[in-house]
Amino acid sequence: MATKRLSVVVTRRLPEAVEARMAELFDTELRSDDRPMTRDELIAAMCRADVLVPAINDHIDASMLAHAGERVKLIANYGAGVDNLDVLTARQRGILVTNTPGVTTEDTADMAMALILGVTRRIPEGLSVMQSGRWEGWAPTAFLGGRVGGRRLGILGMGRIGQAVARRARAFGMQVHYHNRRRLRPEVEQELDATWWDSLDQMVSRMDVVSINCPHTPSTFHLMNARRLKLMKPSAVIVNTSRGEVIDENALTRMLRTGDIAGAGLDVYEHGVDINPRLRDLPNVVLLPQMGSATVEGRIEMGEKVIINIKTFADGHRPPDLVVPSML
Repeated sequence: MATKRLSVVVTRRLPEAVEARMAELFDTELRSDDRPMTRDELIAAMCRADVLVPAINDHIDASMLAHAGERVKLIANYGAGVDNLDVLTARQRGILVTNTPGVTTEDTADMAMALILGVTRRIPEGLSVMQSGRWEGWAPTAFLGGRVGGRRLGILGMGRIGQAVARRARAFGMQVHYHNRRRLRPEVEQELDATWWDSLDQMVSRMDVVSINCPHTPSTFHLMNARRLKLMKPSAVIVNTSRGEVIDENALTRMLRTGDIAGAGLDVYEHGVDINPRLRDLPNVVLLPQMGSATVEGRIEMGEKVIINIKTFADGHRPPDLVVPSML
């Protein structure tokens, strides 16, 4: 007798190849549009599915899980971060949670380097002049940026992505420094030619560029607060491709406006799409719409990880990317 297929509800549109494969393997409910589900729609989806596949901007809290019923047994998050989910409550209710780690490391590191170049070389300003038809020709003092070679890069968070940023920065001739909860092994430090700073305050005060590459946790919320941002050199720039909550966005905006920090490149924001309008108006910032992992290859690989996690769960085994509360 044929085994009943798992019922899977997907909350957002995924690459066609991923959707096609999921439809082959499971009883899959796909989205016809890419509108985010409401809170009530997410609860209803969990009530009618064995597996929910949410995106990283689908926030599922304890009260939603309490109304989810007994059917849903797996939340297979489409994304590496799980701060959109109450993992502890899910596990207490017998719901497993998986994610897609390690897929977008290189893509995100590419974007961090792009932001460093974009800010220091004033690329968006030049692009704006060209697109508006205001360019009047080359001039010796026009659009003067700064050379990245020789600059000190301070990486906050030296995990997979931080190390990938370090490798790229070295290729551009930058000096690599880092602050991390744990110091890297000597052979890794030597490979990256990276200098470890035990004190984050001391590191940021001496860097030309600071790159945020750490996750958002209670201990990293506003890690770059007003006091720490004030330690940065007025000529320094900061880029963030990790989590917006790590930087006090209002404090950063004030300091960019007053020239206490030279520039910023941001791909993530403290309040999601609700971006401070004063930040958007500044000429010394590069703002991107959360594009760090936005490559066709990366999105498909994320989907493949989701499928493997669901298939392994369906076969009665522990999913390879199981998230447990002690990991958070």
